Amino acid sequence: MAVPPIQAAGLASLGRVNRLPLVLDVIVGLLTAVALPLAIVAIPNTISVVSALLPPEIAGVGILRAHGLALPVMLCTVPLAGAALRRFKAAPILVAGLALLAVADVAGGFAGSTFGVGALRVLHGIGAGILVPATFVASWERPGAARGVLIPVWAGALAVSLLAAQALALWPLDEVTSWRVTLQPYPLLTGVALALAAVYFALSRLTRQSAGSHTSESRAGRGHLALAAGPSTGIAVLAFGTTYNWPSGLIVAAAAVAVATLVAMAAIGRIEGPGGRVLAFVMVSVGLVVLPTAAQVTYVELGGLGGPGLSGLWVPFVVATVIAFAAALAAGRLGEAQVPKLVGAGLVTMVVGLCVVRLFVPTASGTPLVVPFTLLTAGAAVAVTSAIRNAGLSAGLFGLSLCFPAVLSGFLLGTGVQVGWLRAVSTSGKVTSQAMVDGFVGALHVWALVAGFAVVIVLALGTVLARRATDGSPAGADSTAVTEDPAARAGTSTPDASGVVDTMPWPGEESLSTEPMSGKSSGDPTIAMIPVVPSPAQSPEAATGEDGDGATAR
Repeated sequence: MAVPPIQAAGLASLGRVNRLPLVLDVIVGLLTAVALPLAIVAIPNTISVVSALLPPEIAGVGILRAHGLALPVMLCTVPLAGAALRRFKAAPILVAGLALLAVADVAGGFAGSTFGVGALRVLHGIGAGILVPATFVASWERPGAARGVLIPVWAGALAVSLLAAQALALWPLDEVTSWRVTLQPYPLLTGVALALAAVYFALSRLTRQSAGSHTSESRAGRGHLALAAGPSTGIAVLAFGTTYNWPSGLIVAAAAVAVATLVAMAAIGRIEGPGGRVLAFVMVSVGLVVLPTAAQVTYVELGGLGGPGLSGLWVPFVVATVIAFAAALAAGRLGEAQVPKLVGAGLVTMVVGLCVVRLFVPTASGTPLVVPFTLLTAGAAVAVTSAIRNAGLSAGLFGLSLCFPAVLSGFLLGTGVQVGWLRAVSTSGKVTSQAMVDGFVGALHVWALVAGFAVVIVLALGTVLARRATDGSPAGADSTAVTEDPAARAGTSTPDASGVVDTMPWPGEESLSTEPMSGKSSGDPTIAMIPVVPSPAQSPEAATGEDGDGATAR
């Protein structure tokens, strides 16, 4: 029988279709590398750096409160965006989040009132709160080996963005002539990310390999996201209240309650079994430690405070970035038996990084900062990557819903400690520029100690809960684990399943499941603002000014 020839046009069309998944993988990776830092850089409150450029009618504490709205709004948005991403594809939601950031950037050039600044910062917070879970889901949706690469890339980008957010927010403000730059720090990069998202949205409609909506997700997962929205809102309101000249002891107490609430949420939120709880603990630890620590180190190392300035920090940032991505990718490729050890090793590495902060900061040269920056970022990247490997989509979204309340709680703790130290200096009768710098450094060292103990407590609590679960459950069973896919209950899964029962023991815990894990992929006294801000200056590199002025400004 004669076989009809295959048409060349058909072959060309088939080749284009087969290349689409690879193109989508590349675009998702690029989107993650660009959009995630844009989202995190919206967090820092940098308006005080350009306070000398503010018009008299809007200068004051009110503008600081307005500019600080982005993070409280962001942490309230993340669980809502997570709920939306369980029903819709990531592509249109990514476009929506970046469109909000673009609108806020364009409108930022016309802001002229405290209300306008507050409204734009709310838009920044909403857009950022959408982008963080949307980039995670976009990476998770990619099937097979692509997910095994994209999830470590996402985890590395998250850790690096948290480390460099404060410096990235300050960088465009050096020698600026308009205070509105704080509202539109990287408009061109936002436009590039929006274009990438539009291409991703268009191409994702041409291939079935882009995952569909997640309507099969369990009601329990939706309930956990709704549960996370409560503490997020409470912590946001609490943080705003602390800006009304709360005593430092009260701020610290409120922050401690917030952290305890988040740890309790992580302990009870056993989405997809122990692996989901491990991921929740990791996200709380990473959010609590990385950005609040890096923000304080960045300010202490500014040129006006005796450090190398922003230009001297980029080598440590670049080295830490490269090592963090390499560590995340390596953690994604190691065998499943190593995953529990990697989670614990990542958290311990973060604790070591906090200890090194006390030893290396301050420094007149930026080079020694390579050590603490690398330990913090690589430890966070490895811990997040390893925890995600054995947790499903719902657990990842729940963990993100706890991560950013932890960031705000970390800023609250840091602010409380800093306000206490600076008030002690201001009432000592020896208010000099050097005394104020020493106050900032002392507050940073105390914060590093507090944050280190907090991570150790979380690690110890996770180990205790894991052992109790092992002792109290029959071998091979976990009655409280929530499955997202009926196939997972049977111990089977499809290669691109979006929800799988993936149980991962905490370091030292034996797995509670006898089924093989399937569907895996390597995968201030008067201005106590959040985040912590330095004294008003025209430039991040400017000098601190006359003795005594620094105390009043702070």
